[in-house]
Amino acid sequence: MSSSPASALRQSLRLPVIGAPMFLVSSPRLVLAQCASGILGTLPSLNARPQEQLEAWLAEITRGLAAIQAEQGRDSPIPWGVNLIIHASNERVEADLETCARFRVPLIITSLRAPGHIVKTVHDWGGLIFHDVTTLRHAEKALEAGVDGLILVCAGAGGHGGILSPFALLGEVRQIFDGPIALAGAISRGQDIAAARAMGADFVTMGTRFIASEEAQVEPAYKQMILESAAQDILYTPAFSGIPANYLKASIRRAGLDPDTLPTTGGKADFGNTQARPWKDILGAGQGVGNIRSVATVAGIVDRLEEEYQAARNRILATES
Repeated sequence: MSSSPASALRQSLRLPVIGAPMFLVSSPRLVLAQCASGILGTLPSLNARPQEQLEAWLAEITRGLAAIQAEQGRDSPIPWGVNLIIHASNERVEADLETCARFRVPLIITSLRAPGHIVKTVHDWGGLIFHDVTTLRHAEKALEAGVDGLILVCAGAGGHGGILSPFALLGEVRQIFDGPIALAGAISRGQDIAAARAMGADFVTMGTRFIASEEAQVEPAYKQMILESAAQDILYTPAFSGIPANYLKASIRRAGLDPDTLPTTGGKADFGNTQARPWKDILGAGQGVGNIRSVATVAGIVDRLEEEYQAARNRILATES
């Protein structure tokens, strides 16, 4: 892996962190702030609405990264990425893919279906493609399609997280794949990044920590809920979208529902006349919320992550010497 494009990607980052593409949260402003701070910023293509807005967003990011590169005196381009939801229900996939091709997006993250022909298209413009997986079988199918890397979405991840322990899933995937792996699920501190690297992951994916950032363009109440919540305040349920996901209980109560009486199995629930829209009214977050106690700039968050990461590494080395 030393001379691979994925290895070069890791070496280009200050920390091995990918900012998670968060639905209705990630924006060009957040992506640029993450990239300027030395981590890899991403956003879902579906956040740009209507579809034509995606081209304007990618142009904004491209211009912004060129300015950051010049300001920082970097020789190589700054990596960034776009998430494509490739489920059959997404009618925008091909149009969004064509837009990404025009901008030669360095990293494409695919979700909810094996990527198939998308892999060749991304490789044709020189991009890398990572795929979200929650099980070993999903990993196998993605690797059969030819992806460059995997993002293991484990228990505790915000949004549509999996249910498997990162210890279990990472170990099993490493038996069949020695390429780039990013680990996701309740990662909010530098210590968590160090632990993931010690376990054999190349990167981590972090989302919830950046909801509580100044650059995240979400309602202040959402950020406050993050600060006031702990792991016990996260509910994993399929009731709102039909697919199990992690949500803030405070947002469920705000919508006039009782999180303690919602179904945690089965499919989407019928709430009658209650207009509780997932991601707009019912807000996603991961179990790492209990370690987030302030809203800060992305630059400040990454500074602290690096301090914690280095301290954790030094602590491990000191105990082994």
